[in-house]
Amino acid sequence: MKFNTRAIHGGQQNIDPAYNSVMPPIYQTTTYAQSAPGVHKGFEYSRSGNPTREALEKAIASIENGTYGLAFGSGLAAIDAVLKMLKPGDEVICTSDLYGGSYRLFTKVFSDFGIKFHFIGMENAEDIENVVNAQTRLVWVETPTNPMMNIIDIEAIARITQNHRLLLAVDNTFATAYLQRPLDLGADIVMHSATKYLGGHSDVVMGSLVVNDKKLADKLYFVQNASGAVPGPQDCFLVLRGIKTLHVRMQRHCENAKAVAHALKANLNVGQVYWPGFEDHPNHEIAKRQMSDYGGMVSFTTKAGTLESAVKTLKKLKVFTLAESLGGVESLAGHPTSMTHASIPKEDREKTGVVDSLIRLSVGIEDIDDLLTDLEQALN
Repeated sequence: MKFNTRAIHGGQQNIDPAYNSVMPPIYQTTTYAQSAPGVHKGFEYSRSGNPTREALEKAIASIENGTYGLAFGSGLAAIDAVLKMLKPGDEVICTSDLYGGSYRLFTKVFSDFGIKFHFIGMENAEDIENVVNAQTRLVWVETPTNPMMNIIDIEAIARITQNHRLLLAVDNTFATAYLQRPLDLGADIVMHSATKYLGGHSDVVMGSLVVNDKKLADKLYFVQNASGAVPGPQDCFLVLRGIKTLHVRMQRHCENAKAVAHALKANLNVGQVYWPGFEDHPNHEIAKRQMSDYGGMVSFTTKAGTLESAVKTLKKLKVFTLAESLGGVESLAGHPTSMTHASIPKEDREKTGVVDSLIRLSVGIEDIDDLLTDLEQALN
């Protein structure tokens, strides 16, 4: 089954057996009747399992070419579940340029539990060899990274983690399974903030994990049930619906982002433009190899290079909405240093290029002429 078909049908029953519903129903229930103690139809209590959630988990696993899917109440809840498999004294190697919420969870929560985090640039995969030691248990990767759009070679990292018997987790939120499938490249865990492109309509908060190994899946299922950070059936239904149009939306996101990136690069009031589709992008060839297109995210700095110039530009936008998050059908513009990455110390974020004049765009699926006109008037 090819991807476009899998997005609609993958992992799903063609017709719900109860009343021949074509779409999976919303099972808005907390508990399930048992015919005798311990005898039931597969579900006991909705924290442990729900038919609507199960349909979503199977769908997410299918599009990622995975075996086991798990849904959580948010992307950070999904990351939290992965880290709960570790113990005090364990160490994690992380992408230095990553989502501020991930950084906050790592440094402000799990560091207090005795887990050590190393934040390094992974554009050269071999650099992680300098940090691996006997306590290393996990390598955490974002690619493309948020917000600098750096590209990391998943296959090369996987060879290193497999050699050292480490877990490799990849945050695939920006690319989605439409563009990139980390499990096929050697990753052990794929994570999504399903709030973003999988949901696709800025109306639900959710996270997910996909794995192939049953022992790993069992550990994560245990954490999911024991910690209880699960989504409700209504939210699961919304993301499941979103996945069915993922392929057509992502195609337009990519087309529009390409046009926006080239227009920004030609604008005299723009400094640097960060988009992996440019041939002069440092790891463009890796992106070309491991992705089928370059995604809907573009970041850039203003030519003036000041906070004031970025704020002025953002306030003038009319079609792009100034807001956090990304991946919805509408175009959003964000200011990482004061919004999504404010929890990262200024010195640390500036080392990775997240400066005050940086603007991050989530390019939506509107008419491209309207988007380009809006950017031009805001910048000029």
